[in-house]
Order: sequence, then structure tokens, then C-alpha cells
Amino acid sequence: MRLLDRATRLFTFFMLALISISCQDEVQKADLVITNATIWTGNDNQPIAESMAISGDTILFVGSHEDVSKFIGENTKIKDANGKFVTPGFIDSHVHLLTGGFNLNSVQLRDAKTPEAFIKRIEAFAKTVPKGSWILGGDWDHENWGGELPTKEWIDDITKDHPVFITRLDGHMSLANSVALELAGVTNKTLDVEGGDIVRAENGDVTGLLKDNAANLVWPSVTEPTEEEYEKALQAAMTYLASNGVTSVHHMSAAGHYNVLKKVKAKNELITRIYAMYPLTDWNRLKSEIDANGAGDNWLKVGGLKGFVDGSLGSHTAAFFEPYTDNPSDNGFFVMPIDTIYKHVKAADKAELQVMIHAIGDKAINNLLNTFETVQEENGERDRRFRIEHAQHISPDDFKRFSELNVIPSMQPYHAIDDGRWAEKLIGAERIKTTYAFKSLLDAEAKLAFGSDWFVAPPTPLMGIYAAVTRRTLDDKNPEGWVAEQKITVEQALTAYTKNAAYSSFEENIKGTLESGKLADFVIINGDLTTVNPNNIKDLKILETYVGGKKVYDYSNN
Repeated sequence: MRLLDRATRLFTFFMLALISISCQDEVQKADLVITNATIWTGNDNQPIAESMAISGDTILFVGSHEDVSKFIGENTKIKDANGKFVTPGFIDSHVHLLTGGFNLNSVQLRDAKTPEAFIKRIEAFAKTVPKGSWILGGDWDHENWGGELPTKEWIDDITKDHPVFITRLDGHMSLANSVALELAGVTNKTLDVEGGDIVRAENGDVTGLLKDNAANLVWPSVTEPTEEEYEKALQAAMTYLASNGVTSVHHMSAAGHYNVLKKVKAKNELITRIYAMYPLTDWNRLKSEIDANGAGDNWLKVGGLKGFVDGSLGSHTAAFFEPYTDNPSDNGFFVMPIDTIYKHVKAADKAELQVMIHAIGDKAINNLLNTFETVQEENGERDRRFRIEHAQHISPDDFKRFSELNVIPSMQPYHAIDDGRWAEKLIGAERIKTTYAFKSLLDAEAKLAFGSDWFVAPPTPLMGIYAAVTRRTLDDKNPEGWVAEQKITVEQALTAYTKNAAYSSFEENIKGTLESGKLADFVIINGDLTTVNPNNIKDLKILETYVGGKKVYDYSNN
């Protein structure tokens, strides 16, 4: 009966389409019509639709099978979605785009489960690259093998021909081998760095581990990639993003890459829309760029500034009011003094630039909210949309301040099911109640935006939605959800990856929902996220990804 009903509906649709083609009316004809779909529009006035008509890069119509027929002309391509699920293109509101692209082709350490596996993977990779070349990336996680931190002695014997500077998956702690330390001039006598930590052994010798600002001792010695290598990394990154349904990104570390991004855009080779950020301390350089060349367009734009208050939980560099549970002498630290942050935020905000700042520990978040509030009072009212990147461990009294100050919590749900494996031993049972507190923020009417923090975590929105809805940790030890009271619904998670993410870059008028007049950025998925068992969301597949009405990924071709 169901097959017969569907056949009847399709027959009716195509008959109406033929009639429409024969009619000489003034309705603009579509280049592409998607029909027989379950379209989650993100539009509160029309949450679900069956068909969508597209002309060029813009949506003409979203609605029923019958009503879309008037947009069909002789040259219209009609795609039968066969009942598949369609959503707005996912917007990843926090990535490090070029680093992600480079890391795709570097040593892969994220899932190394033992020190032996860690060492063997580096040894094997070193044999595949020219002598003298830097080995970077890695994204290692020492919690995989119980928490023992690696040292340069682990890898010195197997990397004598290569400088190695590999990074923990959170980006806030790196391991340098002796070759890299020698090139950088880092010795046992090197003085400690403000806002960072040179990790030393009990005898005072450097271990090769450098936390936060201490990594800047080595980075200047790393060989700069060529422009061709940058473009190759960008293409790899965009292809990977498209395969995961990501159509737009907010690139947090773009200042050094902006000319490469502009060059690739000029060649019409972008398949991902990019909102590019400069460092907070370079606010005047960004203002000069915009004054001279404009803020960009729907493909590539600038206007945002990224700063840091603290580090990360896993590196013990996130700043907390109370000490770490596993180290009572350690509260973490501020990467940049809060008065310096205030000075830059005030100046950048007065220049009408958007400010988004990394803050993870409750002390960092509280101090940053105080700073934002002060700047708003001093600079006056305007639509500024301050953002706190990560906002992971929030004091209970600060939830309501996000909505009161219109500060956007820009968060990464994958981190919750990753950190949830070990976070409690670092900050205790009480503080984890308000960690990755998606529901508490939504209950406080904050406008929650989601992303990945790629390279730190994979840019996979389906996995992110699964994480936000189930909170089942990666080790499967929390089947009912880690801090389960912070679970949210699929619709709330979708909104955070689409509509709210667009809002967080001042682009809600052109994307983030599927409705007439907006950009035709959308994704076709092989299952309905709103009805499938939430535990299976991570196993669904992105079938096709479209940006501006053009297909940029097709699962059947891969």
C-alpha cells in the first residue's frame, strides 16, 4: 500500500511538472529541483518540507511536491531524493582549517592506545618523508594509555634525521625531540615563559614537553610551507569537510593564510565558505584590511578576532577558581593577562569588529564575561555578538549572563564525549555537573553554536549531534550519557550547527536555514536524524553535499 501511494504521488508530481513546462507564465524556472525528500528546514514557520527549487546559488522555493512544479522548466534538473533527509549545510563554527588540512597527511597518533604504538607510528612515518623535514601534527592523547606524558627520550633514537614537534590533540601541549629543541635553541637553561610551561624532569632537564605559550620557543624554527603546499592543504581540508556535510567554517587561525585563501577564491576553487579570523592582538591590521579591501563576500569574509584567556583541561592549563582535583597545587593559568585582553577587546569592539575568545576553565569564563560586560557598558549598545569559544566549565551563576549579555557560547560537543572519559579525575564530581552544559545554556536562553575545533577533534557534525544528544563517551562506559542531565534534542543540536552558527557570524540572513532567498547550501543524509535511534546517528552517512546549488560531494563516487 505504501509503495502504491508513493508511486501515485510521484506520477502526480511528474504530470504536474509536465503541465508546468507547457505553461507560459512568468514564474522563474529552477536549475535544480529536489523532490520526494524529508527536508528539515530550520525555519520555525515551515519546519518540514517535501521539495526545494534552486536557481543559481539561491533557493527559489521550499514546500510541497505539488507546489514546486511551477518552478520546473525545460532545462530544470529534477532530483528524486527517494525519501532521504535533507538539512541546511552544516556550519562548523570553530576550525583551524589549514592545520587540519596539513594534519590529514601527517603522522596519525590520535588513536594510539599505548606508548609502544605512539613510538612505532612516529618511527614508521619518519621513514616515509625526506631527511631533515619536520614531523608535525600527530594529535596524540596520553589519556589513551593511562595519563603518562611522553618525553623526547621516547622518540630521540628513532628520529635522529628529523626535527619532531608533535601536538597533543587539544593543541595546548606539544612534544619536541632533541633535534627540534637544538634548532630552536631550547636548553635546560632556557627561562620559563609567561602564559606557558616548559615541562622539566625532577633534575631540571627539559623533557621536550612545552605547554601553551612555551611552544612559541619552537614554532619560529619550523620550516614555513610553500604557497603550493598551503593550497594543497586547503584543497584537502575542503574535500574532507564536504564529505562530512560541512559547507561553511569559521577559520580561527587565518591571518597567515588569508592571501592563500584569497588566491584560491580568485581562481573560483573554493567549495567551502570561510569566515576568517585574525588574532585579537592584530585588530588594527584587520581593520586596515577591511578599510582597504572590504570584508569579503559570501565565499570568503573577514571581521572576526580570536584570542585566548587560558589553555585546556587535558593539559592542566585551563584556569579554575579551585585547584585541580588531581593536583591541589595547580589552578591552571591565564595565557594572556585579563587586563591585556580587556585593552584589546575594547579597542577591537570600538572598531566594530567581532571578538571571540577561548575560555575553558570557570575562572577564565567568569573573567571574560566580566570583561565583555565592562566593554559593552563603556562602548555603548550595538549588535556586537561577542563569543566565548569552548565555554566548557561554567560556574552555575554565569549561565544566565550569556543571554543577558548576548554572548554566544561557541562549543564543540565531540569534546564532551572525549573528555568525559577522564575529566572527573581532574576536576571532581561537583564541577563536572556544569561541564559542556548544553542544556543549561539553552535553558538560560543562550544562543548555542556548535563546531568541532578541528584539528583538535574531527569536523563531523553527525558525530557532534550524536555527542550532544546521547553524551555517550568514546570508551562506551557511559551508555546513558555522561552528565546525562545536559543532553539536548536532535532539533536543538541541528539548530546549533546551522541557524545559530550562521547567527554567530552575522550571516543568518543568507544561510543557516532552507528558505526562499537564501543560499542553496544543503546536505542529503541516508536517515532521518529526528526519528532514528539517537545511538545510531553517528553511523548515518552524508550522501551528497551542495554549496551554492552545486554538488561538491557524492558518496557514490567515493
